Amino acid sequence: MGMANLDPDWALWKSFAAVVADGSLSAAARRIGYSQPTLGRHIETLEQQLGVVLFDRTIQGLKPTATALRLYEPVAAAEKSLAEAALVAEGSVAQLEGTVRLTASTVVSHYVLPPLLRPIRTEFPAISLDLVPSDSVENLLLREADIAVRMFRPTQLELIAKKLGELPLVACAHQSYLGARGTPQKPEELRDHDLIGFDRSDLMISAARAMGFSFTRDSFALRTDSQTAGWELIKAGLGIGFAQRGLVHDTPGMREILPMLTPPPLEVWLTSHRELFLSPRIRAIYDRLAQALEAYVARTSRRPGQLDSA
Repeated sequence: MGMANLDPDWALWKSFAAVVADGSLSAAARRIGYSQPTLGRHIETLEQQLGVVLFDRTIQGLKPTATALRLYEPVAAAEKSLAEAALVAEGSVAQLEGTVRLTASTVVSHYVLPPLLRPIRTEFPAISLDLVPSDSVENLLLREADIAVRMFRPTQLELIAKKLGELPLVACAHQSYLGARGTPQKPEELRDHDLIGFDRSDLMISAARAMGFSFTRDSFALRTDSQTAGWELIKAGLGIGFAQRGLVHDTPGMREILPMLTPPPLEVWLTSHRELFLSPRIRAIYDRLAQALEAYVARTSRRPGQLDSA
């Protein structure tokens, strides 16, 4: 058959690409929001206008022909280009403004995000950022935040979530403390040192138990449930505690000790609500923040040789 003179409407190509990519009319319909009968009519119309058979009708459903598979790649590329063009149109300078509300743990908010946000602010000066340091779980579904940095995998289906990596936790102390009290070489020697831990939370005690060590609340000379306060106590040379390796590496005077102690690392997830993810300004901040955090996680996951001991 010869090619028809008609130029098929893009909606037909969109339906074609969805059926090839998703493998069935039903799956394609759910993803792009068309009904199955509409998709079926689109496929038939496209075949008529092109003058070629694109799918074999089987008991299992529509099976792409060799011609369909050859057409799919340029159609998918065109679809991507059109999507990018739409983002450019929606994300014009006039529209890349407004406010994006970002929440993260107090430690990440205070010590990790500020230097990462500087180039983002430079790139998007018309977007204001509300930073919400919180160790509670802000509800993205209730619009308490637009973007959240989480240390666990979100479970709500309505959220978009991307795992950026894992942050190692290490035993550490300031060199002023180690100079005065000595550097423990074995975990058992921690009993002779001032330990910094939680007040009412038993997370550290449970983590120690999982590593084979028995501690009680009385084992800690200084206690606070504020993670930022705990880090400041360690930095001030008041004792030994656990912290993110990146903070230890980036803070003058801090030393990683007892490398044989390996608490479970912190997973880092970047999340947003599906609807909010369609907003040009939120998508812009989300993408740049993901890149910055991924680079930070990759850098701080390595064990620097100079941090292995005091």
